[in-house]
Amino acid sequence: MLYFFILGDVLGAGVYVLVGQVAADAGGAVWVPLVVALCLALLTAASYAELVTKYPRAGGASHYATLAYGPFAGFLAGFCMLAAGIVSVGALARGFGGDYLSEFVTLPVVLVVIVFLGALALLNARGISESTRANTVATVIEVGGLVLVIGLGAWIVLRGDGDVGRLVDLGTPENGPAAAVLSGAVLAYYSFVGFETSVNVAEETRDPRRAYPRALFGALVTAGAVYALVGAAAAAAVPTGKLAESSGPLLEVVRAAGGVPTEVFSAIALVAVANGALLTGIMSSRLAYGMARDGLLPGFLTKVLPGRRTPWAAIAATTALSLLLALTGDVATLASTLVLLLLVVFFFVNTALLVLRRDAVAHDHFKAPTAVPVLGAVSCVVLATQIERDVWLRGLLVLAVGATLGVVAAVRLRRAR
Repeated sequence: MLYFFILGDVLGAGVYVLVGQVAADAGGAVWVPLVVALCLALLTAASYAELVTKYPRAGGASHYATLAYGPFAGFLAGFCMLAAGIVSVGALARGFGGDYLSEFVTLPVVLVVIVFLGALALLNARGISESTRANTVATVIEVGGLVLVIGLGAWIVLRGDGDVGRLVDLGTPENGPAAAVLSGAVLAYYSFVGFETSVNVAEETRDPRRAYPRALFGALVTAGAVYALVGAAAAAAVPTGKLAESSGPLLEVVRAAGGVPTEVFSAIALVAVANGALLTGIMSSRLAYGMARDGLLPGFLTKVLPGRRTPWAAIAATTALSLLLALTGDVATLASTLVLLLLVVFFFVNTALLVLRRDAVAHDHFKAPTAVPVLGAVSCVVLATQIERDVWLRGLLVLAVGATLGVVAAVRLRRAR
């Protein structure tokens, strides 16, 4: 179930909309930046695997940064992670009420968002077991949709309507091959984020030391293989220009192949969006609970349901914020700072691992080579340099709010001690 939890979160809505944008930046060889992004994601994943098996408890990046640098850094890392998760759920809720849903029914976006987020909150509060079972079913459907795209792309090539020559077409008039790979990798990296959400449910597994690394690396490699094949199928089946201009690039493959109703693929995309929102909502609520348990957020967020022991207060608070964002912003605005916030979090995680190497624990745990967290931190800096100026301005505003609240939390904890 942990494997499917991670795979379901990684194989979210991103791949259904980002293939066209990666093609616009990198050219027809869409699979190249996807593979590069996988390698970069594996670096930070290895750091997470060591920290999770060494300190298996909710709180994730916030907890690790607190141990390594103190409460201020811990709050800032957790705040960025929490903000990214809340923004992501709001964006996905907004996206759920968009074009894919309009293939079936036209409803007010406000109504869709309220019902959608309410249903997710109830499932989250029901329990982690029920949520992961729903995720397992949704993940099978998501993977089925991507396998369908791969099969249709192969069929288009076999019948002579595709062009495999586009698979080695790397670069655009604006970017040479190297710049194209790096630019495309920034977008492709978004498709792999999601593995970090599993940190906050690691302590709910029976044996995190054994289960977590296997599930994490297995899920990422599986997602990487699926993404590379999807990118190759889309690029070979659809002209690069058409792929780049489409807001539903994988739907273009379905249309080009014929024989499969577009409503079927739209339904699969809706499942992908809903599943991504569910898993990110689980992460956000567990992270808020973990930070509150560490004294970094108000104590009422640690309240749990008497029978099921799920953090109902954290679920209600994070859902309410996601609802507010979804009702006041559009998808593009909500998603614009997500990658930047996560790069800040990943930088904290990689550097915290190096600091915490001197902290010995009694139990065995996974250990990554020292070069891995170093390269992981460097990769975060490199990718951050490729993010646009407007996104940086929005991201810095969020960081300023987090820093201010972090100072307050640090002072309060010092006085309490």
